[in-house]
Amino acid sequence: MAGVDLLRAATHGPAYQPSDADLRDIVVAGVALPRRASVTLLLATALVLLDVTRALVTPELLGLPGDAAAMARAVQRFGLFLVVPLGVVALAFRDDPRRYGLRLGEWRWGAGLLLAGIVVMTPIILALATLPDFRAYYGRDGVALPTVVATYALELLSAEFVLRGFLLFALLRRIGPLALLVVQVPFIFAHLGKPELELWSTFFGGTVFAWLNWRTGSILWSGLGHLYILVLMLVAAGGIRG
Repeated sequence: MAGVDLLRAATHGPAYQPSDADLRDIVVAGVALPRRASVTLLLATALVLLDVTRALVTPELLGLPGDAAAMARAVQRFGLFLVVPLGVVALAFRDDPRRYGLRLGEWRWGAGLLLAGIVVMTPIILALATLPDFRAYYGRDGVALPTVVATYALELLSAEFVLRGFLLFALLRRIGPLALLVVQVPFIFAHLGKPELELWSTFFGGTVFAWLNWRTGSILWSGLGHLYILVLMLVAAGGIRG
């Protein structure tokens, strides 16, 4: 019985009650659309598209050495994925960023579930890092470990906010738990060009991250988990310069 109670407590997420503003519609060509949910979905997808197509990457950026290019990419993603949507929340929605996952949330469950996930994922990542496709993709950059940690922390926490903060929590308050699946579309889109097995794995991993944010009300724990997985993959695949 104790195990059942623990499982029930671990999987019992908070209710995300919509405000009046969350429930307002906008009528476009006779179609009533949920205003905030539509804005977040369109904007998040557009921002991911700008990043995937490298529309903002200049020739000067392409010519930078490895560490400098990694930092420039992280700063660009910080602007796209955190500053822009945060500006929409504060200036257009006039809402509290904490409603979109920028808080500690239920940190005890967040930390515990994150540690459990690390235990499960570590041997899986180490096994994947031995595959030729993963070694070819993640072993090519040769960036210093401090740079990897700093740049990935900056860009991954930003990416968590735009998809599983800004978008997820806006959708949760309008369409309910279906939001956990909807946010996987731009997330998978953002992984195009990576090893095929990783693309398929995002169906599972992205949903787990979204569930963790739903459970804790915070983007921090999925962001830290994402950071751990990518840094471990780079180290194991030989993508870190000694």
